[in-house]
Amino acid sequence: MSDDQSYELLGFDNVLLPVGDLGEAVGFYERAGFGVAFRFDEAGIALLKVGGETPGILLRQEEALGHRPPPWASPRVWLEVPDARVAARRLADAGIAPLDPPFSVSTGWTVEVADPWGNVFGLTDYTKRPELARRA
Repeated sequence: MSDDQSYELLGFDNVLLPVGDLGEAVGFYERAGFGVAFRFDEAGIALLKVGGETPGILLRQEEALGHRPPPWASPRVWLEVPDARVAARRLADAGIAPLDPPFSVSTGWTVEVADPWGNVFGLTDYTKRPELARRA
């Protein structure tokens, strides 16, 4: 690509997830520990907060979308938490089952969860590499 055709990626805007029912989806993600930045039912969207960052996870209602298991090759969004194993216990206490038990990764631990529409998010920590972790 030539210089006059190139562009610079500056960072994430939002991650969009399709859901079949906005109210049900907001309830699920609130139980999973997400705060709601805003909800605009007339447009079928709600923005979930991710830490102190402005971008978030944008839930977008797709009326024809029903509940489904996650497809194996589904994209995954991983979010950093202080301790993924603690997060897994809190999710279980909220009635949200992980796809698998927390598993070890090179930087720490990760647990993945699917919402009722098959969207997968992971909670991952840097307990093995704390020098790479965000500072609270």
